[in-house]
Amino acid sequence: MRSQFSYFFSIAFAFLLLSSCSDKTKESATLIIYGGTIYTVDSNQETIEAVAIKDNTILFAGNLEEAENFKNEQTELIDLKGKTMTPGLIEGHGHFMGLGYNELELDLMDTKSYQDIINAVAERVKDAEPGEWITGRGWHQSKWDSVPEYTVKGFQTHHSLSEVSPDNPVYLRHASGHAGFANAKAMEIAGLQSLSAEGIKTYEIEGGEVIVDEFGRPTGIFSERAQSLIGKHIPENTPESDTQAFNLAVEACHKNGITGFHDAGIGRGTIALYDSMKAEGKMNIRIYAMLTGNDEQLLNEWYEKGPNIDPNHRFTIRSVKLNCDGALGNRGAWLLEAYTDRPDHFGLETLPMEMVDKTARNGLQNGFQVCSHAIGDRANREILDRYESALNELSMLGADHRFRIEHAQHIHPEDIPRFAELQVIPAMQAVHMSSDRPWAIDRLGEKRIKEGAYMWQALLRSGIPIINGTDVPVEPLNPIASFYASVSRKTLKGTPEGGYEPEQKMTRAQALKSYTLDAAYGAFEEDIKGSISVGKLADFTIYNQDLMTVDEADILDTEVVMTIFDGEIVYEKKD
Repeated sequence: MRSQFSYFFSIAFAFLLLSSCSDKTKESATLIIYGGTIYTVDSNQETIEAVAIKDNTILFAGNLEEAENFKNEQTELIDLKGKTMTPGLIEGHGHFMGLGYNELELDLMDTKSYQDIINAVAERVKDAEPGEWITGRGWHQSKWDSVPEYTVKGFQTHHSLSEVSPDNPVYLRHASGHAGFANAKAMEIAGLQSLSAEGIKTYEIEGGEVIVDEFGRPTGIFSERAQSLIGKHIPENTPESDTQAFNLAVEACHKNGITGFHDAGIGRGTIALYDSMKAEGKMNIRIYAMLTGNDEQLLNEWYEKGPNIDPNHRFTIRSVKLNCDGALGNRGAWLLEAYTDRPDHFGLETLPMEMVDKTARNGLQNGFQVCSHAIGDRANREILDRYESALNELSMLGADHRFRIEHAQHIHPEDIPRFAELQVIPAMQAVHMSSDRPWAIDRLGEKRIKEGAYMWQALLRSGIPIINGTDVPVEPLNPIASFYASVSRKTLKGTPEGGYEPEQKMTRAQALKSYTLDAAYGAFEEDIKGSISVGKLADFTIYNQDLMTVDEADILDTEVVMTIFDGEIVYEKKD
């Protein structure tokens, strides 16, 4: 009897022990989100009812009943109350510090005329010390409601600006970043003749242009690499202003539902700043950084030590950014045929193609992705040629290189299928179409616009993903505007009816994927983010309405109401 009792006691004890061990090993969620439509961007289940998170990782994604199995007394609950959630959005091409400094400098994004610029500078002059530089960004002459009486090659001249700022040097960057506008004082500091015809000289700048009037005098417009003539005289940023700009950029990202950011071209100073912010626990954004191709010594140093892939997924460096042509706005994009509205001009090759060739080979041999800026059709073709040559000669045509072309705005029809053939990813900012298309037809003409500009659906059908974004601060960071442009092909004013070249619209699913999983793929990070899937990072964006089903006309009314980064709420819109 005693042995039988011992036997049952042993069985019961073993069962209790196993149950205890099981309870200890069962994972519990720190956060469960439910109560709204959750789009996963996961092909296995398009929408789900709930997500369970442990710390910064997704434990479960599925129905609410099963999610509740991960709940304990400490689990935080977020009821969406009918709102919509997606994976955290990823800005696929922007300039992070430019975003921050745009908050500190003169913001000219909403100026509608040259007079608006003059008025903004005049106001800033009132509070400026004599000799203090006034800088800003965002003007775009092709978007103005009125044109100045006197222009040179389609641009305003400095005279009216100089009158309101005689003692303060002024430099105002074009919205595209590919040109700048200086007043007389700034040109005087730079040693340029601006007001007198005496000592006139020819300004030959490789990869750039100083626009001059009929007397050979600089008008104040400096295009592409000619900007350095003024830029090298502008005082450098301070550590204090850098930190302030960085924090403002993080705040702006969170407010716009952005949890990841592809930073398109950074140098030594920015790398040091980001390392410092990360060490101080302030890197509350996931930055995928491209080394600037303007510093070849920096590139060689990184080739030697190899990519830095952050195990904490905050700051990774594994790519190189090359600036190979200009923009359509200042007629700097490099074209196969001359500009329709400037028949003697083909744009600018702002970087020798030999550098693309060399960088492609170095990238393949040392584990770095190459991301080349190309807006014009000739720039796109030349870069594809260099990529193809390097891939063939190094026998890496099938390798997982994920080389990119940034913007890919205007492509010759014959080159569209080459992206998929070479597995080159186009990183295209849909909002550029919304912003540029009304005047871009003047630059390219109807045939080139219809056959090769903003060719989203043609590229997607060819079998290559598209990375979306805004190129901030060229355009505002707002991802809803870029999403709307992606699916409507309209300006942000809702014109024209049916959209420009509507056959190239993205579907809403494609547009969301271009801001999440495809953007993650473009940074070799699709295994850790970009979809709401078990094991991935807990980054989410929550909206006031369902941007996947709301009427097209109401998409722009969508607002980000909450951003969750690394499992923590980092932004919540106040009622």
